[in-house]
Amino acid sequence: MEFALLVLILASIATTTAAQAKPGCNSTCGELNIPYPFGTTDGCYRDKNFLITCSSTSRNPIANYSRGNIQVLNISLDGEIRISAWRANQCYLPSGNRSSGDNVNFRLEQFTISNTKNKFTVIGCDTYAFIDDYWGDRFSTGCTATCRNITDVVNGTCFGIGCCQTSFPTGVRGYNISLKSYRNHTAVWDFNPCSYGFVVEDGYFNFSSLDLKDLRNKNDFPVVINWAIGNETCQKARRNATSYACKDNSFCVDSENASGYLCKCKDGFSGNPYLSGSNGCQDIDECKTLRPCNGTCHNLFGSYNCSCPLGYKGDGFRNSTGCTLVDHSKQQFPYKDVALGAGLGFAALLVIILWLYLALQQRKLINLKERFFRQNGGFILQQQLSRQERTFSETAKIFTAEELKNATKNYDEDLIIGRGGFGIVYKGLLADNRVVAIKKSKIVDQSQIEQFINEVVVLSQINHRNVVKLLGCCLETEVPLLVYEFVNNGTLFDYIHGESEASDISWTTRLRIAAETAGALSYLHSAASTPIIHRDVKTANILLDESYTAKVSDFGASRLVPIDQTEFATMVQGTLGYLDPEYMLTSQLTEKSDVYSFGVVLAELLTGRKALLFNKPEEERSLAMCFLSYFKENRLFEVTESGIVDEGNIETVKEVARLATRCLKLKGEDRPSMKEVGMELEGLRRTEKHPWVSMNSNLEESEYLLHDMSGAYEAGDSSVNTAYDSMKDNILTALDNGR
Repeated sequence: MEFALLVLILASIATTTAAQAKPGCNSTCGELNIPYPFGTTDGCYRDKNFLITCSSTSRNPIANYSRGNIQVLNISLDGEIRISAWRANQCYLPSGNRSSGDNVNFRLEQFTISNTKNKFTVIGCDTYAFIDDYWGDRFSTGCTATCRNITDVVNGTCFGIGCCQTSFPTGVRGYNISLKSYRNHTAVWDFNPCSYGFVVEDGYFNFSSLDLKDLRNKNDFPVVINWAIGNETCQKARRNATSYACKDNSFCVDSENASGYLCKCKDGFSGNPYLSGSNGCQDIDECKTLRPCNGTCHNLFGSYNCSCPLGYKGDGFRNSTGCTLVDHSKQQFPYKDVALGAGLGFAALLVIILWLYLALQQRKLINLKERFFRQNGGFILQQQLSRQERTFSETAKIFTAEELKNATKNYDEDLIIGRGGFGIVYKGLLADNRVVAIKKSKIVDQSQIEQFINEVVVLSQINHRNVVKLLGCCLETEVPLLVYEFVNNGTLFDYIHGESEASDISWTTRLRIAAETAGALSYLHSAASTPIIHRDVKTANILLDESYTAKVSDFGASRLVPIDQTEFATMVQGTLGYLDPEYMLTSQLTEKSDVYSFGVVLAELLTGRKALLFNKPEEERSLAMCFLSYFKENRLFEVTESGIVDEGNIETVKEVARLATRCLKLKGEDRPSMKEVGMELEGLRRTEKHPWVSMNSNLEESEYLLHDMSGAYEAGDSSVNTAYDSMKDNILTALDNGR
């Protein structure tokens, strides 16, 4: 298998300058630095082993190592190249038949793969793999990774449970990776359908249990390659002055991991040791870079010297005795005067330097805020909000970093009210005495800035009584901050599973919260200006205010629905226990994914159980599977929470349970829409409040009632309650007249 090669800029170390190309030659491929002995055209590289070809067909030019067409990530004059190497993979179907997979072959003609900075890594719970020498039988080694259950896996470890790593010998110039399986993953397929094997730079890969389902790194893995000049030792190379690579002010060292030698600049010099003159190893001005003296510094060629000030003796070097005061009793007073004057002058100089430093730091802070504001799309958002003001009476506000810093008392940990996979939430008090929730999100991908800004604009337009209101954002920090209305009564998760509160939740309250949540999700799916899929519906993301009204929150994983698309591919995100199995399998996100998650919420409200419990038997760990099983076996009331079912609501409980099973269908197309779910729950609420509606009305009247309620529901926000109240008044008036 072949690889394409990308060069990254090598950061300079403290005592060296940026490595340079040969004079008259291209030193970069795009914005990327290529130092000699490497080069891109004839006469610009030492020999064919150092040829880099630069492709300019793409927006970001790609540099290829032509001896192997390998993608390079970094070139270091210390004798290392970081390249990109593919992974081997082998995947199976639940039946045990192999569905896809590739082994990997990788080879180099001249340079070697570092055995000290790379690891052979294997991922899987039913996997063993071999890595063999590409050029013959010089070495062969393997690694086995097994596990019986996802709970056996420990994140960050790679000692055989789900992940295995091993080393290989020195001098390797190529390898073959082959994957095997003991039982074709049939016993572990639900959480580990594939095996993976790859060589990777030691310390780069951090194993997670998520890699068993689908290896998170879809791209190549970095591998460290050792390069050197020729095949000779330094002693032999010096004998041939015409081919000897080390130039002025440099010395030769034998390569430890590859055949040949490397060149280094002598102490006191920095630059490219393979070039001569001004492009090669140049003298370092230690007096400017190191400040090594207690006295006065004098730069020398390849070195420096120190001298003591007047009235002191010694050599002035910091690593020695330094400068000591000369003891002349007759000159004591004159020296005191000199010392006093020098001290006052030094103090004045310190004050000036401190003032300049503070002014410079203030200027840097202002520039940094401006850079973050531009980087996070601040100007784009300003334009969007300016246009939005012409249409909407309320728009999102752009807060300053100082406003939110003061509101959170400099982000005091005592004000943290929530932590999640998408950020930290603080309670804050604005200058106008508004209490808000301030969310510090993860770093935004710069390639997605326009989409981030669009989501802020769309979310700020949402005005629904059961959706947490986005008030604005701050873009003057590296990590954008979002400001929401503050909801003060905790989450539905705490309300259901709290030790002291669970038994106090009436069925009427549970049904109302379910209907309000469904209404909010339906609004997001179909009534918002741009449809929104929440993607992380769960009881922990449903907040409750002082009157226990539901508020859907946390849109950190949400996605706007592309125009004219009912489904689209995306990286799987969400919370285990609530994730749509069809979404996990296909990565195709649809509105029905939210419906499945809401079905789990309904099951929680009915049973009082958590969505996922690892301390239960395997058949009862997933609430969704357990609930479906009990319902199918007509044992619903064995799993419902005690105290919520009585003679007056038994039929309503059954209908809600039946609705939950429809939401939990494995295929999305078999599930109802959130609009249908919301209408049915609101109808059940109305029926339970006024049971005479179902007793005295025929089927056509019930359908008309639901149809009329649909119109009120689509109006959003408070329209449902208004429609209900007016209908109630009309019916009660009619009954009174009948009497």
